[in-house]
Amino acid sequence: MFARFVSLLQGGSSASTIVISVAIMLLCGFALTRITKLLKLPNVTAYIITGILIGPYCFNLVPESVVSNTSFLPDIALAFIAFSTGQFFRLNALKGNGMKVLIITVAEACVASIFVFIAVYYVLKMDLAFSVVLAALASATAPASTMMTIRQTGARGDFVNTLLQVVALDDVVGLLAYSIAISLALASSISGSSSGFDFANVILPLLMNIACVILGALSGVLLKILIPEKRSKDNKLIISVAILFGFCGVCQILGVSPLLGCMFMATVYVNITDDDKLFKQLNNFSPPILLLFFVRSGVGFELNALSGSHNSGGTSLLMLGIVYFLVRIAGKYAGAFIGCFATHKDKLVRNYLGLALIPQAGVAIGLAELGARTLGGDMGSALRTVILASSVLYELIGPACAKLSLSLSHSYDENMNEEPAVKPEDEDKMIVNLLIERIREIQRELPQHSPVMATEPVNNKIKGMHTIQRHFHTNNANYH
Repeated sequence: MFARFVSLLQGGSSASTIVISVAIMLLCGFALTRITKLLKLPNVTAYIITGILIGPYCFNLVPESVVSNTSFLPDIALAFIAFSTGQFFRLNALKGNGMKVLIITVAEACVASIFVFIAVYYVLKMDLAFSVVLAALASATAPASTMMTIRQTGARGDFVNTLLQVVALDDVVGLLAYSIAISLALASSISGSSSGFDFANVILPLLMNIACVILGALSGVLLKILIPEKRSKDNKLIISVAILFGFCGVCQILGVSPLLGCMFMATVYVNITDDDKLFKQLNNFSPPILLLFFVRSGVGFELNALSGSHNSGGTSLLMLGIVYFLVRIAGKYAGAFIGCFATHKDKLVRNYLGLALIPQAGVAIGLAELGARTLGGDMGSALRTVILASSVLYELIGPACAKLSLSLSHSYDENMNEEPAVKPEDEDKMIVNLLIERIREIQRELPQHSPVMATEPVNNKIKGMHTIQRHFHTNNANYH
């Protein structure tokens, strides 16, 4: 019966096949997150594994036509990711500790890219275009699993603050690195490795990306004009999604990535409006799109390609993936150490920040999809295979490494059994209880010769504290 359903799905009309396949991708992706949640793994891992399971190498539930007809998903998904990233670039926030964080972020991202480029191009003798793009992808970090671990442990302090700021800026550096790398890769492919670079072929793509950034900034101004405060939430969502989709279409026509433009669109919008409600609304809208994107990436993951070899140098993709996996970890750690040392960060931050920057998923997978489509052929397929395979491994070990870094940096109390961070109302209760206990200690320490005069004010304070405590209990009961 299952085989008959698969055959009917494969041979159905295009509309029914796509609709049923989308439903399967959404439901299976959600179902597998129930398992990865128990294992304390991020949802991205579940989505990729779901794509592999329902893809051609396992149950073959999603036809190849669905994958080819949804080629627009990487652009749309990354547009939402890039737009969400742009909200962190508030000018008033960057004026304070922004320069130190920027130095650390650039150091850890660039050192990781340099390490990977040296290993892939000079050691494994891979293509220059492939090596440049893969090295650029090495700079990106996935903050999801690190953020999850911080919430689970309730960690806080300078180490956590630095880590959160670095992962927020890291994807921006990755987007810039990819935009430059793909331009250089295309230039080297057009010019030919023997004849060197053609200056025009390098400058033209960079100019196109600059134009994309300017267009994105203007779109941010347009977004502010079209969605004033009096506009309803539904209409704000409709207009913002329409502008993002339209911007992606224009960038597709121009042959450039929409990532930088979408990021600058959000940056301009948040700085001229100081409005973060739109980002929250889009974050609530985007999960199904991101799920479909990651599941689709898993469906397109070519398992048999791992046993094959790349055209350049005959290096197997399995060996390439292992080298990339290990060298990127070394580069991230070394880069974070160098950046923290240059900015005179505390020893604990300097020694253990790199451990929390290992995970890689969302942005890297999206960029790999774009790079695979741009480079095409065996080179594009190899790029997608290496990034997807390594991302699954990174997401498996990422939470453990993040937890280890938080423990070694003394950012949380290990005796707390990893309870979630305390809620604000619980913090208020704790403060009141501590105050009451402290007053009782003072009462016990008071001289015994004047019991009435000494204890009456204190007793009045205790009664006041009990009144406050009852107030909190009443509010909490009303809240729940």
